[in-house]
Amino acid sequence: MGTITGVLFDKDGTLFDFDATWGAWAQGMAVELAEGDPALAARLATAIGFDLQAARFERASPVIAGTVAEVAALMLPLLPRHDLQSLVATLDLGAQRAPQVPAADLPACLGGLKARGLRLGVATNDAEASARVHLQKAGVGALFDYVAGYDSGHGAKPGAGPLLAFSAAFDLAPATVAMVGDSLHDMAAARAAGMRAVGVLSGPATRADLAGAADVVLGTIAELADWLDAGAP
Repeated sequence: MGTITGVLFDKDGTLFDFDATWGAWAQGMAVELAEGDPALAARLATAIGFDLQAARFERASPVIAGTVAEVAALMLPLLPRHDLQSLVATLDLGAQRAPQVPAADLPACLGGLKARGLRLGVATNDAEASARVHLQKAGVGALFDYVAGYDSGHGAKPGAGPLLAFSAAFDLAPATVAMVGDSLHDMAAARAAGMRAVGVLSGPATRADLAGAADVVLGTIAELADWLDAGAP
């Protein structure tokens, strides 16, 4: 369906395995914020759609595709000693400490895409600072031409703003850019921006969840090279 000139990635559930990464973060934040009160920790977890005992997110959890500010707003009624700004800062700091588990061999996969002459970017609903920390820790920060978070001034997904800012920055026609993500938010953002919608199964969504919204559904980003070699059908 045409030449791909750029690939824009979601971060969590796409570059990094979602449950392995954010399960640890959710557990740690719930316990830390509850200050030793297990009942409060459980309520905080429930508020963000996380099963504390199973260490697993519900498929409708706002953490999967929402911003840190949206997650903080759900926790805030249970934490009267916090205000929204300080809670967002606490959650952001915790996110930077979260152990990132790659969904594929990132240096090999991303390096191969870069060697094809493609522009690479990240559009995440995490904070930009956290995203940059995670990418650097994974050893792939230098491979990206563009990193945008919900707080970078372009809006958040499923809005098209961060996607169109990527294409505009490098004078790429949106139709030649592939937006790769694990959620319906990512697919909706791709559609809104006029980009190719590529789903991956390294997040909580199933193939059935994504199939109707994506142009193609791949197992992980490791399959992108084959998809491109096939002409990005």
